[in-house]
Amino acid sequence: MSTPLTLLGGLSAEQFLADYWQKRPLLIRGAFPDFESPLSPDELAGLACEENVEARLVEEHGSKGPWQLSHGPFDDDTFSRLGDRDWTLLVQAVDHYVPDVAELLEHFDFIPSWRLDDIMVSYAPPGGNVGPHVDNYDVFLLQASGQRRWQVGGLIDEDAPIISGIDLRILESFEVDAEQDWVLEPGDMLYLPPRIAHHGVSQSDDCMTFSVGFRAPSADEIVTSFADYMGEQLSETLRYNDADLKSGDHAGKLEAAAIERVRALLLKTLDDRAQLAQWFGRYMTQAKYPDQLVEAEEPVHADEVEAALKDGIVLERTLGSRFAFHEDEHGVTLFVDGDGVSCEARLARHLASTAPIDESVLRFLDASVLLAALLTRGSLSWPGDDEE
Repeated sequence: MSTPLTLLGGLSAEQFLADYWQKRPLLIRGAFPDFESPLSPDELAGLACEENVEARLVEEHGSKGPWQLSHGPFDDDTFSRLGDRDWTLLVQAVDHYVPDVAELLEHFDFIPSWRLDDIMVSYAPPGGNVGPHVDNYDVFLLQASGQRRWQVGGLIDEDAPIISGIDLRILESFEVDAEQDWVLEPGDMLYLPPRIAHHGVSQSDDCMTFSVGFRAPSADEIVTSFADYMGEQLSETLRYNDADLKSGDHAGKLEAAAIERVRALLLKTLDDRAQLAQWFGRYMTQAKYPDQLVEAEEPVHADEVEAALKDGIVLERTLGSRFAFHEDEHGVTLFVDGDGVSCEARLARHLASTAPIDESVLRFLDASVLLAALLTRGSLSWPGDDEE
């Protein structure tokens, strides 16, 4: 943690987390020295034409009006009608489809992997942008090719006025900090905390930016999801009760004592740390696009896995799959794509890392059984499956 990292401009992970993470922006020149984009603009456009790939097109001067937003999949006609400036293509979760892009996430291992969301890739000719805006999550903006000018402002609250009548949340007013106005070259990177106003405009042809975003569920999402999870665990016999009921001065009045009984019931049922951990692990490992996890046509068997590993096969974590684990006095739970399973601690640590899944994992208790189950459900893949 105390080792200086080129990725963070010479800061250690410890310094970055203490001084910048969720606090203030950081410009990092040469975060990825001699960086070459693992993806071409044509390849990105090809992804945007595929079914089930989340893609958007923003035209500052569209045929239907300013700041026209369109959703994919697109086709060749879409791109052929576009001019030579002032539009942006954005493709979500490119790391789920391109292994070389997914490998970039390994550089951000100083942040828990379950906090990572995906890598969005944007392409824009000169002038292309999506307007000044804010995000509700942390993001690292890596310049992959070309140049983009980033102007950064201050912290914006949720009541800040946005331009009405369009499908984008563009700020009506954007004040730039004169000291935070930079043009990024390939390999440069800008970190932005949540709710910091920013505006990025392409300065050249073939401007591509990789946005490494992080999951930050809202309080509404957390409360709703946890309540749903706990509701499935609770007995039907656990109900509101008022054995201490006393006669009131009006039959229609909700007495303070009744409200306190409800509060006590909620606190008793929700304040369960073990259940909270079980829910949170499942929630934070849910796949961004569940349809991407393709179950095997036939169940995979443990002896099949064991034989394959002994023959030198190395299993792969399916692109887009999420792994995490939790340890407490009850044992270790491995969380994978929204599910949880009891697991030996060493095996859980191995699977939730980037370590190769090879013959060495067979030394862990019941490894082949668990790997067979994960292959069956699609969270793990045989070599080459992700490329099909």
